[in-house]
Amino acid sequence: MSKIRAFFEGKGYYLAKQVYNPAEVAELEVDFDRIVDQLLAGGERVNARWGSPLTKDYEAADSVILHTHNVQSYSAVWLRALQQERFLAAARAILGPDVILHHTKLFQKPPEKGAAFPMHQDWQYFPTAKDSMMAGIIHVSSATDQMGCVRVYPGSHRLGRRQGMMGGGQNAELTAQYPIEGAQVVEAEPGDVFFFNYFTLHGSMPNTSQQVRKTVLVQLYAGDDEVEAGNTHTNLRLTLSGWNHRVTRSAAGNVQG
Repeated sequence: MSKIRAFFEGKGYYLAKQVYNPAEVAELEVDFDRIVDQLLAGGERVNARWGSPLTKDYEAADSVILHTHNVQSYSAVWLRALQQERFLAAARAILGPDVILHHTKLFQKPPEKGAAFPMHQDWQYFPTAKDSMMAGIIHVSSATDQMGCVRVYPGSHRLGRRQGMMGGGQNAELTAQYPIEGAQVVEAEPGDVFFFNYFTLHGSMPNTSQQVRKTVLVQLYAGDDEVEAGNTHTNLRLTLSGWNHRVTRSAAGNVQG
């Protein structure tokens, strides 16, 4: 077992340093900013502020986080970033040789009023049969505690599938046991990628700094796994490494479920 996988299995996360070099980050940031400009000009609802009762005491009522799915639909530069070898090497160290892209998400936390994310698990949004699903957050900017970087509870992935942990506080017992202020702060630099299990409890405080926090989250699962039936979340089934062992003709033509 690789050191990366051993750490990931023990802690439920792994911070891969300098996956993208400064020149690559600069190129990614140009297209990140271009995507944001296009979002703001499009007239759609692009503020994905959670508005959870768990974070109401930490963030302003007018807090903002700009969001879109699937940056690779906007930019070939971002498609190439998902196929970059250092990124895939880290993903393979955790998932094995076959790596499938489920979706990507852009998040921009603006200065001073960037929204918070409550502590939550991801599994209920897109459960997979073998629970291999994980995320990798590509940091386009720095992410400090003041900028609202990710916070996690190491080892919380061992909780497994816990109902009511989607960020609304429905599971009162676990919500009280794992408050956001007690979670471990994970600061990162441009080019770093933070991988975490979809059972790992994670969230973030608001961005109260004078800097913009820019990240792209990449949702991945193993090629011998599959999203459970009935799921309606976007599922691209794009094979980034190796082979997709579970795809069928009908599934290949359907990006949902």
